[in-house]
Amino acid sequence: MRPNKAGYFGIFGGKFVPETLMNALSELEKAYCKLKTNKDFHSELNFYLNYYVGRPTPLYKAKRLSAEINGPVIYLKREDLAHTGAHKINNTIGQVLLAIKMGKTRIIAETGAGQHGVATATVCALFNLKCHIYMGDEDIKRQKLNVSRMKLLGAEIIPVHSGSKTLKDATNEAIRDWVTNVKNTYYVLGSVVGPHPYPMMVRDFQTIIGNETKKQIMELEGKLPDYLVACVGGGSNSLGLFYPFEKTKVKFIGIEAAGYGIKSYKHAASLITGEVGILHGSKSYLLQDKNGQVLNAHSIAPGLDYPGVGPEHSYYKKTKRAEYDAVTDKEALEGFKLLARTEGILPALEPSHALYYLKKKAGRFKKKDIIVMCLSGRGDKDVEAVSEALGIK
Repeated sequence: MRPNKAGYFGIFGGKFVPETLMNALSELEKAYCKLKTNKDFHSELNFYLNYYVGRPTPLYKAKRLSAEINGPVIYLKREDLAHTGAHKINNTIGQVLLAIKMGKTRIIAETGAGQHGVATATVCALFNLKCHIYMGDEDIKRQKLNVSRMKLLGAEIIPVHSGSKTLKDATNEAIRDWVTNVKNTYYVLGSVVGPHPYPMMVRDFQTIIGNETKKQIMELEGKLPDYLVACVGGGSNSLGLFYPFEKTKVKFIGIEAAGYGIKSYKHAASLITGEVGILHGSKSYLLQDKNGQVLNAHSIAPGLDYPGVGPEHSYYKKTKRAEYDAVTDKEALEGFKLLARTEGILPALEPSHALYYLKKKAGRFKKKDIIVMCLSGRGDKDVEAVSEALGIK
């Protein structure tokens, strides 16, 4: 679905920002709409995606994983093999090229797990642009490897000490920076959240995941998959996989972070337990109290530790185009171990939630069903946290 002219997917989306940003968003939308049909822009983008990022990423038939859970046929879309180790660079390459065309000289971004920050810092180094990354102090402690990577790439890390000191607060500070420095600064938003046109734009840059998958699964199986499964925080890896299949009969399953458990209120399952509200310039489902105040989210996976979700996912929920479930921290750790010990692949904690879901719900699928799961990132960044949680010395 394309959003309407006001940036709404049904009742979700829109632009809820300070007046000082309305012109910047209009400028961004105008530039993007002009370039998204420009052959030269896409030729340049595809060059970097193919020869720098390393696309297409493989679609891997995980035979041992499928056998271990005694379930359906599982394919993994290996975004962990893209340069920088996750899907995030698909979007940062596109947005930074757009920023250059718009004449912007400074790039800012927010990051939680650090993968979007690393991808932004990488592309800024490639194109010799100043780069400032906002990151919550709690996430800086949890993601030391990615912090070091960003610094080595020449980015300045700006710690955020307010609120829960995680992704929500980093996004708040990045938006404040953009308001102050809008003339020369481009804000590379990392997921399908925020005011229009960001949800549409980020989704579009990530649809390369689903477009490749569609071609690859037809070559391997001669038909489309029965299900697509992916973790959902803000939602870019999942929408990148889902959207090219929107008009097919393929079923979509998104997996949120249940943290310590849904009843604990320490989770990040906004689609499952949230109410409609406004966060970071967009209307969607989000975690909030009875007075409409945004609640702190929790997940062992920093990339899922966000109290809201993109407006298109909210639309998918309301229209029942996708179904959503949630997996706890403990279960995600089991998902991490499951893939490591069956396929020799260390997944990031984010897709580990989707991996455990496949084990937990294996019985709901037929043995002949074909499932494609987005392995959105590799687990190098999480090795220290996982080892500590599992008591591995």
